[in-house]
Amino acid sequence: MGRDRIDAYLQTHANDFEEQLKALLRIPSVSAQPAHDVDTRQAARFVHDDLAAMGLKTEIVETKRHPLVYAERLTAPGKPTVLFYGHYDVQPPEPLEPWKSKPFEPVVRDGNVYARGATDDKGQMFTHLKAAEAWLKTVGELPVNVKFLIEGEEEIGGENLEEFVAKNAAKLACDYAVISDTSQFAPGEPAITIGLKGLAYFEIHVEGANRDLHSGTYGGAVANPLNALAEILASLKGPDGRVRVNGFYDAVRDLDDSGRKAFADLPFSEEEFRADLGVRETFGEAGYTTLERKGARPTCDVHGLWGGYSGDGPKTVLPCKAGAKFSFRLVPDQDPAAIARQVRAHVEAHAPPGVTVELISHMGSPGIVVDVDSPGFRAAVKAIEASFGVAPLFIREGGSIPVVGLLKKHLNVDTLLLGWGQNDDNLHGPNEKFSLADFHRGIKAIAHLLDELSRTS
Repeated sequence: MGRDRIDAYLQTHANDFEEQLKALLRIPSVSAQPAHDVDTRQAARFVHDDLAAMGLKTEIVETKRHPLVYAERLTAPGKPTVLFYGHYDVQPPEPLEPWKSKPFEPVVRDGNVYARGATDDKGQMFTHLKAAEAWLKTVGELPVNVKFLIEGEEEIGGENLEEFVAKNAAKLACDYAVISDTSQFAPGEPAITIGLKGLAYFEIHVEGANRDLHSGTYGGAVANPLNALAEILASLKGPDGRVRVNGFYDAVRDLDDSGRKAFADLPFSEEEFRADLGVRETFGEAGYTTLERKGARPTCDVHGLWGGYSGDGPKTVLPCKAGAKFSFRLVPDQDPAAIARQVRAHVEAHAPPGVTVELISHMGSPGIVVDVDSPGFRAAVKAIEASFGVAPLFIREGGSIPVVGLLKKHLNVDTLLLGWGQNDDNLHGPNEKFSLADFHRGIKAIAHLLDELSRTS
């Protein structure tokens, strides 16, 4: 009976939820850019006020950079406690030229809302809030105890979050943690993410002469930082897709037969994958399928390069500086700190003479695999099936969510990774979108999850 009332509330308030989401999406809460610090605070206040209006005990927690929002309602004695995590900060929208509409003026096209943060993570995070609202506005109470932790620094590493969680482990103690910051397997094929890769991210600076030089006058006489940078980056990975850093694979466990079968059984089309991306062939570590590489093998990629002249026409400059950003996606058991030491030793060993090299380690997080044989996991399966009409698939993702390892470390809790996005939602890219149908299905799934989890006590 309670579920019927909640489902009816979700249906009658669907338009209200969409308008509220659009209001949140209009706030340019770009955590990486200090010019938007006022906006990140505005987004935190928006989340705070929405939770407070439902009747939750809510506070804004100041940090060294962007504030956290914490809320709780602990009025279900004897029932489990669920911690919902999300983030209100977003990636920078640049480059702006490819956007078909302004990134912070949400527009609905073909059933999708287009805006920066639509799926990562404002839209997905908001499903948690609206599910709680549905219970409180209809039944008048929640079937479990809930805690919300919504941060504003996920897109810049979440350093202040770790300090808060470490100092407030007792306050945040819970039986289950829930995050919606991942994707479904495909349209109409919801999924629970059971594995995430870790991350080790670096920035490298290479310097040569004390000024830019004429390549005709000085070429061949002094080292070119761009050439040196290219040599260092090329040394990181071989043509077979294997990382060449000594010790990199020491902790990597190979996939067993059951793991490989799980990937092979997923409804994946290599041809459709290539066609969607507009590439003639896939590439990666030899001996593994595309899904295995994406979900269960470590990788190395360069993300940005700078140095020299890149304007119109020729300029025969020998630059004095060059740089790049690159990262490694890690699998469970690989230690980001150990990888950082190995990469530093590799760069030092492969730096050509005549240049100075600075390597900066920006962030690191371990990979995780969650326990699928638990009451919480089974409750999530039931809730998703009730909302989407089909049972979810179990997938491993190549992305990283550092807070999952953080919650395991300090709260000793596994996280239910329930994503409502799609792989083509362009998170971090131009024209980010989120299906409004999946937005509403996500709200319903979380509302049903609260009920299912109450039965696990």
